[in-house]
Amino acid sequence: MKTCLVVDDSRVIRKVARRILEDLSFTVEEAGDGAEAMARCRNQMPDAILLDWNMPVMNGIDFLRALRADPGGERPVVVFCTTENDLSSIAEAIESGANEYIMKPFDSEIVHSKFAEVGLA
Repeated sequence: MKTCLVVDDSRVIRKVARRILEDLSFTVEEAGDGAEAMARCRNQMPDAILLDWNMPVMNGIDFLRALRADPGGERPVVVFCTTENDLSSIAEAIESGANEYIMKPFDSEIVHSKFAEVGLA
């Protein structure tokens, strides 16, 4: 079974994302910030990461750059899921190693279609 790490400081968003991803047959882990997510990835690299941008401790873009620099960190498919919607933010995310981008608020159809686009659903 594929694994997905949901990284978001909002417990509600993590819970909603978990339900959607479990319906897509993912085993889901959660992290409340980028530092916690790095620790989880170093313990066991997931197949996919659904990543928020604005979080305390370590934000999403810093996490993504650190992840891609780590051994094995090129493997997970990373989908940013954020309210950051200006073109410069989207470009920065893609240049930093994101595979796809979802705008909040999101629903199961959006997540399913984006995960299908990157070969995960």
